[in-house]
Amino acid sequence: MKEQFQNKLVIAVRSDLKLSPGKLAVQVAHASVSCALETKSKKGRWFKDWYREGQKKVVVKVADKEALFELLAFASELGIIASLIKDAGLTEIDPGTVTCLGIGPAPVVEIDKVTGALPLL
Repeated sequence: MKEQFQNKLVIAVRSDLKLSPGKLAVQVAHASVSCALETKSKKGRWFKDWYREGQKKVVVKVADKEALFELLAFASELGIIASLIKDAGLTEIDPGTVTCLGIGPAPVVEIDKVTGALPLL
């Protein structure tokens, strides 16, 4: 049986930050929207395929900010859209704090090269 989703968007969040559930949800939403819009603009076919399938999204965790930058570099090398999210600092954390990284949407076979070994949040 063929898997339903051939494309996905992954959001990697820092596990070293202590964010409330609501704050975390907003950061993940920022990453999702930023990546989707940029992919629609720059990689239209990937966006259309992902959108048509139902917009699969997966949230994973990384240890810290450095791990996000490593993922960003690897995704960029592979030509996958990635969006680093920095908080405005109006509520729980300092301005400019890097909270998460959106990666994709992209074909699963490509995005798993970057995020496939990461644990789910």
